[in-house]
Order: sequence, then C-alpha cells, then structure tokens
Amino acid sequence: MFDILMYLFENLVHNETEYRVDHDELTDELTRAGFHLDEIYQALSWLEKLAQLQETDSDCYIEKTTTPTSTRIYTYEEQQRLDLQCRGFILFLEQVNVLDTATREMVMDRVMEIDTPEFCLEDLKWVVLMVLFNVPGKELAYEQMEDLLFDEMDGLKH
Repeated sequence: MFDILMYLFENLVHNETEYRVDHDELTDELTRAGFHLDEIYQALSWLEKLAQLQETDSDCYIEKTTTPTSTRIYTYEEQQRLDLQCRGFILFLEQVNVLDTATREMVMDRVMEIDTPEFCLEDLKWVVLMVLFNVPGKELAYEQMEDLLFDEMDGLKH
C-alpha cells in the first residue's frame, strides 16, 4: 500500500497534476501500473481519511490541557511501529516548527493506518510530507520538510 501512496504522491500530487480524478480512472491507472486491487483500495481509503482529518477541527487531535512544554508519550503500538530514530525525528520536526501538535497527531494517525511490517525513517518522512501537503496554511512547513527530505537524498552540499 505504501508503494501506491508514494506512486500517487510523486506522479500526481507532487508534479502538480490535477489529483482530484475519477476514482475508477485512478484505480484503472494504478492497476495498469501493476498494483493489486486490494492495495489500491487501501491506499485510496488512506488518502480519503487524510482528507477527512484535514477537514475536521484540529482540537480533536489535541487535549485542551496540552501546553508547549507537553511531552508526547507513545503507546506500545506506536513504539512498535516507530523506532527511536523515527520518534526522535518527530520531536526534531516539532522543535524546528515543521510540525505542531495537531499536525503531529495527524502524522501519527496516518502512520498507524499503514499496514506494513517494517516502517522506517524514510517512510515517516514521506508520510509527514503527504500530511503537510494536505493541510491548508502549512505551505512553509511543507517546503521545509521537502528541503529536509530532498537535501538528504541528494547528499548535503557544503
């Protein structure tokens, strides 16, 4: 499923193609690209839920008692999905203001919905990018995350 999300993001969304295409056309395109129907439906459902998260009130993701000095405690299941490196990266993104509490929780929601036995830091970076792309008003955070992702992929230049 994650491969489909990456394919869609790189080929439709990231290339600024009109990504509100017909569900059946998109399914046909993904089938022609070699993806299985069950994975296609899972990926499309994941994207629909991401859109729903963006439309809901961000207060549902954070408690009213959350303060800037609050620390996120990860559940056992979240710790199993996100290793220490991933959790540290999320903290880093919060510290440099790429993620706020609401977007962090949106990222966590989407990470936990990805059905994969292995989830790595690179996968997390792409999920963060997809979430930020879909949240209005987070264009600067998206650009910062994009720079972090692609600068690392190209190798840091001194």
